Amino acid sequence: MASTGVNRNTGRLLTDWEHVLQSIEVILATRFGDRVMRRWFGSNIPVLLGRNMVTVTFVRFYAAVGVTLTQEPRVELIRISPLSVTREGHAGFLIELHYRPRGHLGDFTVEGSKRITVSPGSGDRLEVKSA
Repeated sequence: MASTGVNRNTGRLLTDWEHVLQSIEVILATRFGDRVMRRWFGSNIPVLLGRNMVTVTFVRFYAAVGVTLTQEPRVELIRISPLSVTREGHAGFLIELHYRPRGHLGDFTVEGSKRITVSPGSGDRLEVKSA
């Protein structure tokens, strides 16, 4: 059974990996406590946006991604690597994942690896794309 959902920007149907990408973006961009009745949904990443790009911020980001991705049962974190850091303080990251398409149903069988990039989008948004 494929997971399905609706694209939050266009309203078109999303299935499988596209749906997972959108879910990861939503989780990463949501502060803990922002969702009513879902107090532990989200991440600490929005708190880190706009901070000075120093070692402590990088370590906190890595930890936040690791904790955040445990909320998405269809992926398992393998590795996070920095892609770029600009003079303006923007950073991009490559995240490697095991893809478990039926994880939301309790079947954690891995069906390959996926790579995504996380980088600053427009405004205070994060952009999550397949690499």
